[in-house]
Amino acid sequence: MPTALTPMPSATAARAAADLQATREQWGDLLAAIEQRPAAVWPPLDNIGALLATTDDEPTIGRIPLTLREHPAPLNLDALDAALSVERDLFELADRIAAAVQRPVRRRPDLSIVTGRPPRRRPRMLVDRADRDDLARWHYQAPTSPGSRQYGLHWAAVWVEGRVIGEDSGDLFRPLPLRLLDEAAATVRRARATVEKALNRDGQPTPLDDPCPWCGGRLTAHTRSGDPAAAVIVCGTGPGCGAPVVLEHGRRVWQRETLAGLWAALDAARKRV
Repeated sequence: MPTALTPMPSATAARAAADLQATREQWGDLLAAIEQRPAAVWPPLDNIGALLATTDDEPTIGRIPLTLREHPAPLNLDALDAALSVERDLFELADRIAAAVQRPVRRRPDLSIVTGRPPRRRPRMLVDRADRDDLARWHYQAPTSPGSRQYGLHWAAVWVEGRVIGEDSGDLFRPLPLRLLDEAAATVRRARATVEKALNRDGQPTPLDDPCPWCGGRLTAHTRSGDPAAAVIVCGTGPGCGAPVVLEHGRRVWQRETLAGLWAALDAARKRV
């Protein structure tokens, strides 16, 4: 996050940061979807309880692995292709940004052997320990090491966000050039769209199998930016529906705290049947 000494990010940088955050928050769902048969939306909306699974105070991130691993028999190839594409694009973006704005590593001569005589050849140059161990630095992939890629897409997105918003890191980074900022914004917007399309969270309304418990009308779920807790469920009956929730544009609407009441009513209706 920007410090008090860091200028406020531009509108382009702020949008890119929001896209990176949305991609990070949905990455775990995308990895889980690889091992699930394709559904209309993830989490499946035919079970409203799954929609309410994130209403507690515990963070979603960390509950499932956040690194892409080999899947010998993936059940959802679209989700796997999306994850591979997004991971590749963000890793390559981090490489390009690091090449443009990251200070080269400092090196010093190896003076561990002192003979008292002039060296016959140039002393070996060693990477400064502070640079080698600097967690803020993006480490490139090498034949013998995956570099910073070993920490997965989540870390890549956090690192790119820091460069996009101009996070202060001493002399390690220069400001991001406008051309590269525009390129980063386009890349992360595409990454977010790819994730949300794979999860069917790109604004597609999803009809629920259960009718409205109060009037029997059609219930339709609308996801927002891939956040299950921000979903909105609408009854198609109109003002005649007797559900104890607000009317919005002539429709009964459940969102956030009122979703729990809808879940309880649906569960009771199922038990009666």
